[in-house]
Amino acid sequence: MTDPQSLPADAASWIGRAFERSDVIDQRLVAEFTATLSPHIEARSKLPLGLHWCLAPDTLASDELGRDGHPKLGIYLPDLGLGRRMWAGGELVYHGDFTLGDTVSKTSTIEDVVVKSGRSGKLAFVKVRQLYRARGVLILEERQDIVYRQAPPTSHDAAPAPTIAPSVDAKLPPGSWSITPTPVLLFRYSAMTFNSHRIHYDEAYARQVEGYDGLVVHGPLQATLMLNLAAARSGRRLRRFNSRGLAPLICDGPFHVTAIPRDGELETKVVSRAGIVTMSGSAV
Repeated sequence: MTDPQSLPADAASWIGRAFERSDVIDQRLVAEFTATLSPHIEARSKLPLGLHWCLAPDTLASDELGRDGHPKLGIYLPDLGLGRRMWAGGELVYHGDFTLGDTVSKTSTIEDVVVKSGRSGKLAFVKVRQLYRARGVLILEERQDIVYRQAPPTSHDAAPAPTIAPSVDAKLPPGSWSITPTPVLLFRYSAMTFNSHRIHYDEAYARQVEGYDGLVVHGPLQATLMLNLAAARSGRRLRRFNSRGLAPLICDGPFHVTAIPRDGELETKVVSRAGIVTMSGSAV
């Protein structure tokens, strides 16, 4: 953990801060999630994997949102003077299974805040630990990584250097999924997760303000697809899954999801139609 004395005073005060909220896994949520992601859902699980990212979202009034549609900084996350923040992946550790009708408590604790200077300017990394409990026991433990960047000065802010996949054509591994994202898919996922970030539905904002080449596919949506494919390929209950965002995935054509056995685990990737690996991960 970062030494709080090395951080700005306000940032240091956020380490250890926790928020708790609860939600119910009802039939409507399961039906909406299944309809949105079908047929790319692992069928053997009691409930669809990745459903937890729809539970107990931040629910704030419109005047508590920033211009990007996200909750203003300083409410649930520290304000570090960097106006652009993104979900960058994390890790899931399963201790049990959710069941339909569960009342789930979600405790979010800010574990660490790191501020750095890079080639693209000042960066900050916030680590959040999320514990999901139901029926009095811990079901899921999540580490969520959030990266802060300076707001783009122009509509062509430099994106992270992409990783090019060795092949994305007919040589895709057996069992890979090919998915064509649409604005409707992104809208429905935003609605389920109560995510009002404008890069997922406001194309003019995404292009002209954030500097993307179009609407951006959600990080948790990509991770959900990797998670479900890994579970389908493994044929057993997953214990651990991690993911790391590498580059934005633009809603501009088919992308591929792969899960390849390697060294006792499944190596997962999301690959854009241009051959860019936008997210990688592993599952066991």
